[in-house]
Amino acid sequence: MQKIGVVGGGTMGAGIAEVCALAGSDVTILETSDSFAEAAVTRIQHSVARGVSKGKITQSDADSAVAKLRTTTEVADLADCDLVIEAAPENEDIKRSVFEKLDAVVKPSAVLATNTSSIPIIKVANYTGRPDRVIGVHFFNPVPVMGLVEIISTLSTSSEVTTAVTNYVTDTLKKTAVHAGDRSGFIVNALLVPYLCQAVRMLESGYATAVDIDAAMIKGCGHPMGPLKLLDTIGLDTSLAIAESLYAEFAEPHYAPPVLLRRMVDSGRLGKKTGRGFFEYS
Repeated sequence: MQKIGVVGGGTMGAGIAEVCALAGSDVTILETSDSFAEAAVTRIQHSVARGVSKGKITQSDADSAVAKLRTTTEVADLADCDLVIEAAPENEDIKRSVFEKLDAVVKPSAVLATNTSSIPIIKVANYTGRPDRVIGVHFFNPVPVMGLVEIISTLSTSSEVTTAVTNYVTDTLKKTAVHAGDRSGFIVNALLVPYLCQAVRMLESGYATAVDIDAAMIKGCGHPMGPLKLLDTIGLDTSLAIAESLYAEFAEPHYAPPVLLRRMVDSGRLGKKTGRGFFEYS
């Protein structure tokens, strides 16, 4: 897997493109406009510059990684990719459109992967004529820092594809791979989302303040970040979509999105990316 396509150059897509390029792969980022494509490259340039300033990578590594990037607004430019990783918004309709278009242009041997946080992979695979070559490859934010990748095979995914993708993640990207069954939320979000939702319910009920809830989990449980700040970091709209997907899959109360979370999304308070969520950001 030398030629990698990444669909979407937002926070997750740019992070995925960055780690693949740093690992020596040739990366093509597909975006919906030239301005979004330029923003993705700028995002990666700033990220690798931080890596250099912190001594995590050399300037030569950073320059080499940026040189391996190219951008496009044409899906046909991904035709020769060995692996294409979709990092579009957490919306099944958007992902359906992406995978239908990819299926029509990429070579038969290519692997199509989705970075979905919660949508069952088979739903995405069934939008293609090659469900045996579709797999879930779930990175975590921020991708250059987080060492874990969840790999999710469906009942249709071939063992060859699972092995190839696992080897790329572990041997090339040098990340830890864990394998999960094809259920909404996989491992991490299936355990994390009820905890995050309960923190919102605690705030919503007036039981404790946002500051105290986060301080309690940081100082009392040793978490690096409190649940409400974590929600702000993930994005409240993304968190809501994940919770809705989990609740649709399992219909269990602890997955149900809290009303306060819905209202904040309705109000445009989406967390760090809008400057305001459960906390304010300058």
